[in-house]
Amino acid sequence: MKKVLILGGYGNFGSKIAILLVKNQINIIIAGRNKNKAILLQQALLEQYQADVEIMIGELNLENVAIVINTAGPFIDINYDIAKMCIIHKVHYIDLADGRDFVCNITELDEMAKKAEVAVISGASSVPALSSAVLENFKHHFSSLDSLIFGISPGQKAQRGLATTKGILSYLGKSLKSVANSKKSRYGWQDLYCIKYPMLGYRFMSNCDSPDLDLFYRQYQIKKIQFSAGMESGLLHLGIWFCSWLVRFGLIKNIEKYSETLLNLSHYFNFLGTDAGGMNMIMQGKDFNNREKIIKWFIIIKNGHGPQVPTIPAIILTKKILAKQFARVGAFPCCAVISLSEYLAELADFDYEIITEFL
Repeated sequence: MKKVLILGGYGNFGSKIAILLVKNQINIIIAGRNKNKAILLQQALLEQYQADVEIMIGELNLENVAIVINTAGPFIDINYDIAKMCIIHKVHYIDLADGRDFVCNITELDEMAKKAEVAVISGASSVPALSSAVLENFKHHFSSLDSLIFGISPGQKAQRGLATTKGILSYLGKSLKSVANSKKSRYGWQDLYCIKYPMLGYRFMSNCDSPDLDLFYRQYQIKKIQFSAGMESGLLHLGIWFCSWLVRFGLIKNIEKYSETLLNLSHYFNFLGTDAGGMNMIMQGKDFNNREKIIKWFIIIKNGHGPQVPTIPAIILTKKILAKQFARVGAFPCCAVISLSEYLAELADFDYEIITEFL
């Protein structure tokens, strides 16, 4: 029986995917460079689930592999070597990338993937997989979508990975690509504002980059799109915002090299926060009577379950591909690929609440 190889399978997201797949009686291989971490997870899965899990350290061997799930970010530079390797070996590929160019440009491999009759899916994460699922669910309420303001604010005590930290620092204080229909200059972690989350209260938000900024303009013709992220701790968020100005003015060089130090330092702020986070999507436009319509959608995640949300698309897609219920081949972003009902059904074992406001 062919197996699912999880690249970075012992990491923050990879280990969660490994556990969920094992719970579904899916045979997995934990792959990466850190043998000790891989063995620790292998032993834990054996003890808790009696799962016979393989590990693979170093060079990848795709013999007897059906799907590769790539969680080994950050997906900052466009390097599709692993995806190309999968195509050559006729192995399906899924990644959790949220890098704007990485996800959007995956279509470069479309013809190659179609010839091999495999699916190469990039961005199987909160954005654009969940964000597009929400839009697909509510788009029938609008004759036109004029504005989308959306973002993510994790709980301070939720697990944070080094790849995510590196991803944020890679664009901190730096000029970001423009957004369609806007001439406004954008800089990473700037344009500070507050949003009120149900149950969580007010949280600071700042500019982040996302593939949605390109994908949604093409897919839904949204005139104005803004994506932001925020820390639960206002002190920590403002500290990062202050650093963004130092980077912007050239007073800090190569802040990415301090990723591990800053990640470790962030844990000292955990006493200021909780384990609850959220995602918001505020959709505004015209209904079919040409009246203004606003829909606010929130998902609130408790008990530290926030990091589970980005793992769900890979689980859904893996199960579908193995069950031969996913017929699409080619290389494409994970935009409008998974429905909101599928997403929430897979989240059923975790502590979350959905709040929707129609205005």
